Amino acid sequence: MTPQRPSVLVVDDEFSVRDSLSRWLAKDGFDAVPAENADAALAVVNKRRFDAAVVDIKMPGMDGLDLQKALRAVDPELEVIIITAHASIESAVRALKEGAFDYVTKPIDPSELSHLLQRAVEKRRLAQENARLRGTIDEMVCVDAIVGKSPAIRQVMDLIRHVAPTDATVLITGESGTGKELIARAIHANSPRRYRPIIPVNCGAIPESLLESELFGHEKGAFTNATQRRRGKIEMAEGGTLFLDEIGSIPEKMQVELLRVLEEKCFTRVGGQETVHVDFRVICATNESLEAAVRDGRFREDLFYRIHVFSIEAPPLRARREDIPLLAQHFVERFSRQMDRRITGISDEAMRVLAEHSWPGNVRELCNAIERAMVVGKPPEIRPQDLPAPTTRTPAVDQGTDESLEEIEKRHIRGVLERANWNISQAAHVLQIDRVTVYNKIHRFGLSRETSPVARS
Repeated sequence: MTPQRPSVLVVDDEFSVRDSLSRWLAKDGFDAVPAENADAALAVVNKRRFDAAVVDIKMPGMDGLDLQKALRAVDPELEVIIITAHASIESAVRALKEGAFDYVTKPIDPSELSHLLQRAVEKRRLAQENARLRGTIDEMVCVDAIVGKSPAIRQVMDLIRHVAPTDATVLITGESGTGKELIARAIHANSPRRYRPIIPVNCGAIPESLLESELFGHEKGAFTNATQRRRGKIEMAEGGTLFLDEIGSIPEKMQVELLRVLEEKCFTRVGGQETVHVDFRVICATNESLEAAVRDGRFREDLFYRIHVFSIEAPPLRARREDIPLLAQHFVERFSRQMDRRITGISDEAMRVLAEHSWPGNVRELCNAIERAMVVGKPPEIRPQDLPAPTTRTPAVDQGTDESLEEIEKRHIRGVLERANWNISQAAHVLQIDRVTVYNKIHRFGLSRETSPVARS
């Protein structure tokens, strides 16, 4: 499709000037529309939009400076270039003060005017794109966009609304797959920092030997293969938010350095001497008990209190079962668009299976189950046979049992580990959670191969 030509309104009371300008601009790729005076210009601007206007300052009736003000009252984004045969400092200052893009004297150089108009059009389009993107961001990150109506998730939404406008450090707790990063992004996106970046760091997925460089960056020659200076995640978060996921896995040495950065908002790159000052907000997340880690000596108490300013607990999916149908349908609609599949719903039988599952992997597991069903299913809806096997055979609660939810989860994870012969990677794949979370669950529940019923038998 041929791109639309930039539109320019040419206003001059002299026919020869506006006609020649219109012809020149048309040759340079502009859609030029002439107008002989202010009344004609305002009449045409009220009927269509223009990217820019070229306005003569001296005209009968309303002059160019007053017309400029009137044009921008109709379209505040319209870029106006003033032209005159009688230049004066006073008129130039007034024109620019009233918002003119530039001020040009006659005789006019067509190339110069064309160049100015191209810049003016680009400025307008960048402003429009920026406004569109900001509007898109505001729409996407609305707190109400979080899917769910249960009391548990509504409480989370309320906490997000309270803390987002502040600069308070937030600690998000909850099991793996509960949407902790989504909560962090909602806080950032509803904060005054939303037009600056949110920089996520998965502390549990980065080897200890690389974590320092990942966070603080390094100077050229700081270590082997450091061939150039590299900015770290903290520096990249300038003006925005640093999201430290799985913060409980940070080694003790790094905890000391991180505490200093959070307190002083400055650091030095690895191998460097220069002090780098940064302005950022911190949001942390963990799926383990930091209080227990402090008691065990694995996490510094002073760092814990520094990040535990405002806490939000992401509820497990089993604590918000009324949200399962809403979430499932949400994922169906998302993957239907992404995959261009004509599956638009979930059968009653399949929804019943989803509602009865225990969801140890929480919302992430549900999302993965729906994605898999969308791949193998046939229009118009997902059926029970389309769901992953573990989903179809794991009931939420055994009939006739008084076990707690924690005991059910412990038994389920132990069973998966035993079937996987304690292969952590394989168990993580079946549970649809990451390996770090599996290790944390093993530690939390005190599981081991030696204490396994299978091993004792």
